Order: sequence, then C-alpha cells, then structure tokens
Amino acid sequence: MADFGFLDLAVELSTRPEKSIGTDEDWQRATSALEQSLKEKNLNYEVNPQEGAFYGPKIDIKIKDALKRKWQCATIQCDFVLAQRFGLKFINSQGSEEPPVLIHRVILGSLERFMGVLLEHYAGALPLWLAPIQVNIIPIKTAAGEWAAQVALVLKEQSIRVGLDSRNLTLDKKIRESEMGKIPYSVILGEREAKAQTVAVRKRGEGKSMTMPLEDFVDRIKEESRNKVA
Repeated sequence: MADFGFLDLAVELSTRPEKSIGTDEDWQRATSALEQSLKEKNLNYEVNPQEGAFYGPKIDIKIKDALKRKWQCATIQCDFVLAQRFGLKFINSQGSEEPPVLIHRVILGSLERFMGVLLEHYAGALPLWLAPIQVNIIPIKTAAGEWAAQVALVLKEQSIRVGLDSRNLTLDKKIRESEMGKIPYSVILGEREAKAQTVAVRKRGEGKSMTMPLEDFVDRIKEESRNKVA
C-alpha cells in the first residue's frame, strides 16, 4: 500500500457474525491468532464486531484516499471450515492427522475498485511508475522528426512507456494536451536538440524545461520508477 502511496490505513479485526458455522472454540482460537498477529506487527487496529465472514474471522485493511474516505481493499481471512468439508488432512509434528486452516489473503481486493480509488487518490496524475504513458515526445518541426523517432526507440528499448505526438499542431497546444493528459514527462525536440543529440525535458506541473543528454534522462526515469517517486 505504501508503494501505491496509501500511507494512512485503517485496520479492523472483524469478529464472528450472527450467522456463522464452526464451533465456539474454533472461532475463539482463530480470532485470538489474528489478533496476536496484529500485535506482533505493532499495527493499531479496532475491533469490528460481527463483521467477519460466516466461516471465520478476518483482518480488514481499509485505505484512505486523498479526501480521507475509507475503502475496503485488502483482507486476510481465517477459514477453518472449508478444509474440513473437503476432508483435507496433513501430518502434524506429533505424527497424527490434522485438518489444515486456510488463510485467504487478498492484497488489493476488487481490482476494478482499487484502480478507481487509485485514480481518485491521485486525481488522475499517476506517479511515473504507474502512468500508462510515462514520456510524451513532442517534435517541434519535421526537421526533428528523425531524432524524435530515435529517442522513442531508445526509450522503448529501456521498457519506458512512450507516446510520440507528431501531429501538425502548435507546440503550445501539444504541451497543453500533454499536461492535461497528466503525462509525467514531456520531451520537446527541435533542431537544436537534434544536432546536439540531447532532449529538452519538461516535468508535469513545472513550467520550464531542462536540457540533458538522452542517457541521463533514461537513468532519471529508471531511478524514479525503481524508487516509486510520486
């Protein structure tokens, strides 16, 4: 969750609901085990009475978006019934048969819901490592078209997601559309950059560009992606 930028989490221990299966002893043992795991991880949590699954208690992890709204995503559920129903057994340390306990671990929850929360959290301006298009290449004139194609090829070979805007539009319009598309980086290429084999880099939200060798820009993108810089 921290990698995705969700640093404010609400952790809940959801206990036995009114309609459930299993013995009181199993429920107590499973609930105590989950609670102990939270304590060992030093996680602050609240008890969410009667909100467990019908087959066992669970840990619910709710993320908070930029507006502090809570969303249920990750969950860790203890299931001591399903294995018994399927007649599953294992040999324990005492050499006797015992039914296993299943742990249902859901990292993101519903993928569609998680993506929706993610987009709202960043207002569409996804960090570099998540952005569908990481770099938008904007050639100023046709004279820079060949260099723009080379730059695009180099970036793609480095597994960098690239867009190439070769439309016959003004530079201001291309830059504006790139900003509105919330693309992390725009690379403006003119005759000067083509001759020097450099790139003029403009970061999303910043009004000025910075010229650098292509190799340095590739290193910058890879480092930011690796460190998940927002």
